[in-house]
Amino acid sequence: MSVVLDVVVREETGTGNSREARRNGMVPGVIYGGDKAPASIGVKFNEILKAINSGQFLSNMVELTFEGKPHKVLTKDVQFHPVTDAPMHVDFYRVTDKTIIDVNVSAVFVGEDVSPGMKAGGALNVVRYNIEVKCPAGSIPENIEVDISGMDIGDSIHLSEVTLPKGVKPGISDRDVTIATIIASRTSKTAEEEAEDAAAEGEATDAAAEGAEG
Repeated sequence: MSVVLDVVVREETGTGNSREARRNGMVPGVIYGGDKAPASIGVKFNEILKAINSGQFLSNMVELTFEGKPHKVLTKDVQFHPVTDAPMHVDFYRVTDKTIIDVNVSAVFVGEDVSPGMKAGGALNVVRYNIEVKCPAGSIPENIEVDISGMDIGDSIHLSEVTLPKGVKPGISDRDVTIATIIASRTSKTAEEEAEDAAAEGEATDAAAEGAEG
């Protein structure tokens, strides 16, 4: 957990209060979930912007400090201004280290240098750049490695074939989703396939010419 934010409790709520908070350099927000009532808060604009730019604000555990106590939360939603893209409102959800959450984790592909399909000139077609998983909020992996070292042209790798970190389970259980495939690129085609393609193109050109003459 790398993001720690100091927040203030907003006693008043509503649109007018939110506008006043923004005028004072704050981003209004709310904390909910757990066994406590929702609380309206404000966070300094520059701190929220710094957290967002760190890449650790969304889909990661964040620590909020208010009323003298730390609170572990997940960023559930950030509303941005439609023109300036400035953060306008943020929602936080209370969690513990053991709270099981659904989160999207980036896929990192390894083994491209030894993959038979890639060595033959194939191209990696990524179907899912992010993998949906269930894991404890305190153990969100930075990424998930997808090993394609044994894949040939025409092969696919599914989520069931990916080794997930300890405590991490697939977020989609009703089907075995495809993560990536290796497809044939033009450079990987054989001479025979190239000749067939050229012949097909020639036939199409002849047919078009005959149609024009007719």
